[in-house]
Amino acid sequence: MTFRQFLAATALSAGLLFPAAAQAQTLRAGATVSDPDGGEVGTIVSVEGDVIVLRTDRHEVRLPASALRATETGAVAGVTRDQLNAQIDQAMAQAQQAFVVGATVRDPAGVVVGPVQEVTADTVTVQFRDRQIRLPRNALTAGDGGLVIGATVVSSRRSSALRRPARR
Repeated sequence: MTFRQFLAATALSAGLLFPAAAQAQTLRAGATVSDPDGGEVGTIVSVEGDVIVLRTDRHEVRLPASALRATETGAVAGVTRDQLNAQIDQAMAQAQQAFVVGATVRDPAGVVVGPVQEVTADTVTVQFRDRQIRLPRNALTAGDGGLVIGATVVSSRRSSALRRPARR
């Protein structure tokens, strides 16, 4: 299960428990999130549109706002803090397993950049055309079928290159 699949599964299960998405608009930073039995899950760090950043005792994670139901005193999640931490731990472990020599690196559009040649604690070396590119490890994320880089492969008659997305 990739981290994106984990988020989708969390959203789906929460959507079944809390179908009123309109309530998500009342979620606010600083609110305490509880489980259905009243146990503390964590605190909302920020609300960014339809995404909330939730801090548990061990993790900070981005979740769809529909995963929570707003209440007068805070919010309610469909899972306990221990369940959420375990799901996050599992998703992170699976994501780290994608960082292996031979893994395929793709751009956000799914275009193959090349295979991973070397992995260190801080960097990943990728074979791109006729050269090797050393990237910071945090420039890549685990995705379906390998790793994904934030840059886009751009090809022309004369050359091909990796280009960063335009800044907004």
